[in-house]
Amino acid sequence: MIKIVTDSACDIPEDLTQEFSIIKVPTHIIWDGEQYLDSLTMTAEEFYRRLPTTSAIPTSSQPSLGEFRQAFEEAEAQGAQEIVCLTVSSKLSGTFESASNAAKECKLPVHVVDTRAISMQQGWQALAAARAARVGASVRQVLDAIEAVRQKVVFSVGLPSLANLARSGRLGSAFKLIGNVVIAVHPLVAVNSESGKIEPVGLARTKKSMLDKVFNHFKQKVGNGLKLHAAVMHGAALEEAQFLKERIQQELLPVELIVTSTGPVLGAHAGPGAVALSGYYD
Repeated sequence: MIKIVTDSACDIPEDLTQEFSIIKVPTHIIWDGEQYLDSLTMTAEEFYRRLPTTSAIPTSSQPSLGEFRQAFEEAEAQGAQEIVCLTVSSKLSGTFESASNAAKECKLPVHVVDTRAISMQQGWQALAAARAARVGASVRQVLDAIEAVRQKVVFSVGLPSLANLARSGRLGSAFKLIGNVVIAVHPLVAVNSESGKIEPVGLARTKKSMLDKVFNHFKQKVGNGLKLHAAVMHGAALEEAQFLKERIQQELLPVELIVTSTGPVLGAHAGPGAVALSGYYD
């Protein structure tokens, strides 16, 4: 049996995590001198409820080698003969390194995959792995399923501003070309599926324009196909998420559509009010 392990930056909803028996290793949230575990001791709802009430800036930290080792031991206890572990982009976090080091100490074969992604751009890869494993695929077939989705999956994000990303230190040199004016508008960003880095996509002057541009960017990049798997993510922006959900349903006719809150990991860097679309065609 092949077990799938990933980290909580994937933003896979809990019902799907349970359905496919995915083992999720929590990322750490460091906030006002306290440390929390993503989705365990700090849920997305608690995170966004607290965010406006404090001037302290939350940051995130990768799971430790020991936490991945514990997850691999849990997989072994559940009957795993091999493990596939998918991590958030190595360009955004040290999680891949922690998982790789833990894999060296595991008695079972562990295949660690850098998804070069975050949120449901990572989550879709983990779900593809879990679905392949469920129907009895070999490790090679599971890894091929991950790569097939990684090459196709699109991730488009609209931000209330670049302030949170700037504080987190996740801005690359390309953002310097935009200038400080972006703080007063709504930037659009994406994670490059080859480099694993955050890249600028465009700017919007209003929230409505931002939503339109996020949808249009997603629609353009995802291309055409028969079976669309799509996810709408939001940071305490349910109304905006519902708007995007309805547009996807009406215009793109997905076979699978998820609406979920972004967890504290992405929320700490994107801020409240962020919305995102991620998906791919089979």
